Amino acid sequence: MTEYKTITVKKKGQVDWLTLNRPEALNSINTPMVTELRDYFAQLAEDRHTRVVVFSGAGRAFCAGLDIKANSAGNEEKHFGGGMGFQGYLAEVYIRMRKCPQPIISLVQGAACGGGFAFMLASDIRIAGESAKMNAAFIKIGLSACDMGTSYFLPRLVGTSVASELMLTGRFINAERALRTNLVSEVVPDAQLETAAQSYIDDMLATSPMGLRMTKEGLNIAIDSGGLEAAMAIENRNQLMCARSNDAKEGMRAFIEKRAPNYTGT
Repeated sequence: MTEYKTITVKKKGQVDWLTLNRPEALNSINTPMVTELRDYFAQLAEDRHTRVVVFSGAGRAFCAGLDIKANSAGNEEKHFGGGMGFQGYLAEVYIRMRKCPQPIISLVQGAACGGGFAFMLASDIRIAGESAKMNAAFIKIGLSACDMGTSYFLPRLVGTSVASELMLTGRFINAERALRTNLVSEVVPDAQLETAAQSYIDDMLATSPMGLRMTKEGLNIAIDSGGLEAAMAIENRNQLMCARSNDAKEGMRAFIEKRAPNYTGT
């Protein structure tokens, strides 16, 4: 796709600033947004230039979840979604978020509900504005709270007890408690979200391109590995690949010479 209507992507050097752009609807998820997010995250796999993605929402909310009026039952039949209609069509967005090699930093202000909460969970680093409030909203509308990867991501972030509480009740968790439960890395005033993200971006861009990608891949696999040996097998494979790169040689020279490395991505 060459032009997006429900999201914006601003490229600033090696960083993509992705913004959900339906502020009048609290950035709720409709079919065009799903189509555009699927396209965006799919193309990142072959994008050697973009190294970090910053994911945010325009206006006063991150994402209020599914636009129920827009996503009626009649629309679901238009999408194959792996044989599961709109359900599978949307679910693929979260899978592509985890598969893309670039780290994703989510900046969350206001509501992050249901599928919007899942966008945040599928990211690598989460920063909350003071106004942030998040919940697994699915259970509030007659559905299971196990949706869009929430049952996978949330217990791994906050533990089974807190995840069970949030998913079985649909209760909101505010920014302060999200920080206490390790759901987010930090809480800042809403106006300082982009500034807070910059320190993470700077540190990531100071790493080698291959090292950064391999670290996200290694973390993804290690979380689900069958044990220490399986995790270390991936670590060994990735480290050998990195060690043979020109960037690894440059990184070691720079360390010895006490200067910043000049990585070229080779």
